[in-house]
Amino acid sequence: MRRLVVTVLFLAGFLFLWNGFSPLFPKQPIQSPLSSPSEKLRVVSEESVVIDVVKNVGPSVVTIAEVIPVSSRTPSFYDPFSPFRIPKSTEEDADPQPQDIGSGFLVTADGLIVTNKHVVSSANIKYQVIVSNDKKYAVEKIYRDPFNDIAILKINPEENKGQKLISVEMGDSSKLVVGQFVIAIGTALGEFRNTVTTGVISGLGRGITAGDGRSLSEQLDNVIQTDAAINPGNSGGPLLNSSGQVIGVNTAVASSGQNIGFALPIDEIKDSIKNFNETGQFSRAYLGVNYRTVSRELAILNEVPEGAFIQQVGVDSPADEAGIQRGDIITKINGDKVTENNDIARIIAKKKVGDTISLTIYRATKTLDLKATLSEAPTK
Repeated sequence: MRRLVVTVLFLAGFLFLWNGFSPLFPKQPIQSPLSSPSEKLRVVSEESVVIDVVKNVGPSVVTIAEVIPVSSRTPSFYDPFSPFRIPKSTEEDADPQPQDIGSGFLVTADGLIVTNKHVVSSANIKYQVIVSNDKKYAVEKIYRDPFNDIAILKINPEENKGQKLISVEMGDSSKLVVGQFVIAIGTALGEFRNTVTTGVISGLGRGITAGDGRSLSEQLDNVIQTDAAINPGNSGGPLLNSSGQVIGVNTAVASSGQNIGFALPIDEIKDSIKNFNETGQFSRAYLGVNYRTVSRELAILNEVPEGAFIQQVGVDSPADEAGIQRGDIITKINGDKVTENNDIARIIAKKKVGDTISLTIYRATKTLDLKATLSEAPTK
């Protein structure tokens, strides 16, 4: 009996000690790294961000279409019952049929839309805007920026009674960083409206030749590089941050690479829109030169100063009147050095029509100081 009591007391003491120290050795549930709560939370959070952005911004994204009569795109057919084999015309031949070509987004609720200039480059074609619920609007006016691949379209919001136009919220492209999450929305391949793709900013300050393979292209500097899929037809659509703010305008696709697209920084677009709202047009300062930037390495190799090598001077332009010649190298403007990261386009973009600038010119081993008064940029 005594032995039994001792045994019971021993077991009781053991259990007491085990329970007392168990908080120091908590039991850990075995979890697979593929199903950790933090991983699930991250995935759900990312999905929620994209869903919310598309829900909020999607109604502001539009499709740009060309309006081309069917008769100009498809041949008429012969009436088999006509003795003279005269082409038979139908009402459909006369009706304009839209063909989706690009994207855009509303920047004001009264019908101003931003897109790429190369999307609406032809002055002989009528364009149409289709909003997210398939309502159609005729483009009343087009304003094309002479220096950026940007155009502003004007539609009449009263064309569809009861339809409310919703504008986007502009972001700040000066604070972008490589690796930042982005979302693109547009009419991919000119066929799939409101296509959504995601990715990150993979580069900043790139120089590219803009275009989507359908029309003429132009050289652009300081653009955003992204791996979010941007296809022909996405041109003019918004590039968005995770807050749903527009931080760029999708502009071009890299034909020689995969998962490389480009967008114009929205800060440049905001300046253009502000300028447009104040003047009713794209009033831009103009010097009138075509040039090639001479990098430091190229300057050392050719024993010339760093700057902008002038390839062409516009007739009767401010540069022509100032005495700038083909073959000159502009090394400074108002004392600021002209470099790859501070070229003529960037410097002149900060000036106003009528401003007088001082130019330091290198010409045939000599340095000259000239002055030019900037004029209004030509619209074509």
